[in-house]
Amino acid sequence: MQNAGHLTRRQILAVAGFAGLATLTGCGSGNDGADTKDLSKKQHGAMPEYRAGQQFKATKALSFSMLHNDNPGYPLKKNWLFWKEVTRRTGVTLQPVDVPLSDYEKKRSLLIGAGDAPFLIPKTYHPAEAAFVSSGAILPVSEYVHLMPNFQAKVKSWKLEPEIDSIRQADGKYYLLPGLHERPRSGYSLALRTDILDKHGLTLPTTWDQVYDVFKALRREYPDRYPFSDRWSTNTTFPVGALLNYLGTAYGTRAGWSYDNISWDDGAKTFVFTGATDSFRHVIEYLRKLVAEKLMDPESFTQSDDDAVKKLLSEQSFAISANPQELVQNYRYNLAKQVKGATIEMIPVPLGPSGAVLPSGLRLENGVMISSKALGSADFVAMMQFVDWLWYSDEGQRLSKWGVEGVTYTYSDGTYRLKDGISLMGSDPSAPKDLQKDYGFFNGVFTYGGRWALVSSSFLPDETRFQAAMARRTQLPIDPAHPLRSTEQEQASLWDTPLKDHVTQNCLQFILGRRPLSQWNTYLAELKAKNMQQLVDLHNAAYERFKKENG
Repeated sequence: MQNAGHLTRRQILAVAGFAGLATLTGCGSGNDGADTKDLSKKQHGAMPEYRAGQQFKATKALSFSMLHNDNPGYPLKKNWLFWKEVTRRTGVTLQPVDVPLSDYEKKRSLLIGAGDAPFLIPKTYHPAEAAFVSSGAILPVSEYVHLMPNFQAKVKSWKLEPEIDSIRQADGKYYLLPGLHERPRSGYSLALRTDILDKHGLTLPTTWDQVYDVFKALRREYPDRYPFSDRWSTNTTFPVGALLNYLGTAYGTRAGWSYDNISWDDGAKTFVFTGATDSFRHVIEYLRKLVAEKLMDPESFTQSDDDAVKKLLSEQSFAISANPQELVQNYRYNLAKQVKGATIEMIPVPLGPSGAVLPSGLRLENGVMISSKALGSADFVAMMQFVDWLWYSDEGQRLSKWGVEGVTYTYSDGTYRLKDGISLMGSDPSAPKDLQKDYGFFNGVFTYGGRWALVSSSFLPDETRFQAAMARRTQLPIDPAHPLRSTEQEQASLWDTPLKDHVTQNCLQFILGRRPLSQWNTYLAELKAKNMQQLVDLHNAAYERFKKENG
């Protein structure tokens, strides 16, 4: 613990509160705030007394370039009401640089590397920003959050400091403005045909042991098919990425979509190599048992999503990974058309050895990087105020999600209702207009995070029940900050990819029985030969260094 004369960054932030927000020419809050006297010539269009909860309106017409992740589900249109309403309210015109979703990360890297990136670079998932830190191409945004009262207010009110600390780099600064959630939101779990379970006197499982028992019973009743055939195996590093993700949580580890070579062991207070832990091995053993006993379709690990869904709809399988949207708009809707009396439910994530837990880090979302070039603009302060309003204010988040009250939605008694003739993600298949496609609202570039009342305002009944059940669970500890220096980052990247590839390949081999689990120790030796321990040591040294320097 530091002595009273040497406060940590977090302590300074807590003491400072909103100090420094009243003026743009004083010091920022603690070590996270830059000395802002150099911003005196960068306040063109800025509001001199901008506050949290206040409508931002540039004092002069401004425009900012922005990378736009173009979703094929609602391709960008220049005449969207979203663009027009943002300009009407804020005086700012956004100039989107449109990039297809499938090419977004590659194009983003090329633009940043060439020095051609737009000022605003949203839809960035931590730790992707780390690759751009050493070049100085992106801004250490933590130096400028004193210009963002809504961002600061939510971090303070929702006690998000530990999560924010977890994304700091070796210099103690962070380079990504993440989306902020008031409460954790879970996304994926297992869906099962409840009419089939009822027919055979089976109940919905609540643990992974019960899932196994249900699948075993279904296999006895239908020996010619696999009870479980899964999806989300294409265009992803890990096959069955969603399943491994939520199954891994039940065993207290990261797997599938959330897999990272380095994990925090809260009991031992040290970082460990994820793919070498006993908990990761237990996940593999569980899936190996399902495949070996013909309870899970081995094609789950290679088939397309469409093929997995076709098996469900043709009753070749009775269980599949789901999210609330897929459950309602795909599985249930199409089952109703094809199988008389079919019902399907998505269950809360089954419990495993870790008990009733949620993954860590669920309260931070993808976020916005700022090009370092923006700091040289006379509009810089106004731009940061604008980002704060659009992505972090209650009103900006409401606009991005639901649109314009009276035009696209109505609001009464705490409920948002789309205007007649407007559909959202298939809510009204006969509606002539779509909130995303025709108006540009509910766009994933802008719509994420916020107060739970807003986040949950678009939930269908199934998701409301699912989130209520998951909300009773405890979130696993946040990984402490352990940022690598630029030279360490370069070395780590040389070790990281071959190790991750080896874990992925052998995870699949073990599960499918192509490699016996009796070779687990040989697999561990192979990881050691690929510099596993050196990578772990590097991260633990970074953790100890950051802890010593920052308290």
